[in-house]
Amino acid sequence: MDSKKYNNTKLFIGIAKGIISFILLFLFVQLGYSLMLEDYIRSFTQNDYYVFIIYVFAIGIISSILFAPVNFYTGFYLEHKYNLSNQTFKKYILENIKSILVGLVIGVPILLLFFFVLNQFKDLWWLIFASAMFLISVVLSQIFPILIMPIFYKIIPLNDEELKTRITKLAEGAGITVQNVFSFNMSKNTKKANAAFTGLGKTKRIILGDTLLNDYSKDEIETVIAHELGHYKHKHIQKNILFGTVTSFLTFFIISLLYKNSLSWFDFNSILQIAALPILSLWAMVIGLIQTPISNILSRKYEYEADRYAIQSTRKPDSFINTLNKLTDQNLGDRQPHPFVEWFYYSHPSIKNRIDAIVKFAKEKKIVELKNEQPAEVIV
Repeated sequence: MDSKKYNNTKLFIGIAKGIISFILLFLFVQLGYSLMLEDYIRSFTQNDYYVFIIYVFAIGIISSILFAPVNFYTGFYLEHKYNLSNQTFKKYILENIKSILVGLVIGVPILLLFFFVLNQFKDLWWLIFASAMFLISVVLSQIFPILIMPIFYKIIPLNDEELKTRITKLAEGAGITVQNVFSFNMSKNTKKANAAFTGLGKTKRIILGDTLLNDYSKDEIETVIAHELGHYKHKHIQKNILFGTVTSFLTFFIISLLYKNSLSWFDFNSILQIAALPILSLWAMVIGLIQTPISNILSRKYEYEADRYAIQSTRKPDSFINTLNKLTDQNLGDRQPHPFVEWFYYSHPSIKNRIDAIVKFAKEKKIVELKNEQPAEVIV
C-alpha cells in the first residue's frame, strides 16, 4: 500500500538522519574538529559572543549542506511522488527561506540568551535558562497565530455563517468564547487537510485549512472542531504546559549534570568552552530518545479523551468516523502501524485504534446507533 511505503520511508529516513547526526556530531567533537573550528574563528575575533554565534552558524551551514539532499527528498520529492504536494520547486525554496529567516529571528536571540546565562550563572545556567524558555514559549504561543502563521499563510475570517454558528455553539458548550473562526490557504503547499485550536488568552482562535472546508461536509468539520475543543474542555493545554514545564526543568538539570561530568571524556575542562557545547546537543538527543515514548503515551491518552468529547458533544459518531477515515486517506496516514512504532513514535493513536475506541464508546454510552458496523481496519 502507498500509505505503508510513504510512512515507512519517512520513518526510516528520520531514524537514519537522527543516528547519522549523532555520530557526526560525536566525531566532530571527539576528533578535535570542534576545537579547531573555535580556534580558527578566534584568529579573527576574541569576542566570545561573536565567536559563539559564528561557531553556531558554521555548524548550521555545514549541517544544512550535508542534509540538503535528504531534506529535499522528504520535503519535496516524496510529497510529489505520492501526490500530496501542491508546491512548485520555486515555492518549496521560498517557503524554506522564509522558515530559515523566521528561525533566525527567533533563534538567534535565544542562543545569545543561553550563552549569556551560561557565562553569568555557571552551574546554575539550567535553572535560569529553563525559566526563560518557559516565558518565551508562552509569548510565542500567544503571537504565533497573529504574527508568525500569517507569514506562511493567508488567514481570513470564515465566511460560512452556518458553519461559523455551529462552531460557535460548540465552543460555548466547551466554555470557550471564540471571537472568530478563521480559514487559511493550506492548499498552497499541500493536499493534506487539518484544523487546529491555536493561541493563548486573547489570541486563541480556531483555524481551518481550506482543504478541509472544500472536501468535508459541515457535520464532518463539526466533529473535527469538537475534537479540538475536547482538548480545551479536558484542560489538556494547561496539563501540557505543566508537564512541559516540569519536563523542561528536569531535562535541563539532567543535561547540565551530564554535560559537566562528561567534559573530561573529550579533554575539555570548563562548561564555558564553546567547542564543548555540542556535547549538550549529544546529551539532549539521548534524553529526547528516552522522553519520546513517554510524551507520546500521554499525548495519545489526550487524543482518546478528545475523541470521546467530540462524540458526546456532537452525537455524530458516524460523521466522526467518516472524517477520520477521509483524513487518513487524504493525508496518506498508516492505518495500522507496527505496535512498537505506534507506541514509540506516534503522538496520535493509529486510525484503527481510534475508530475501535469510538465504536466501543458510542455503544457503551448509547449515544446513537452506528450505521456502519464494519471492523475499523476494513473501513475505506
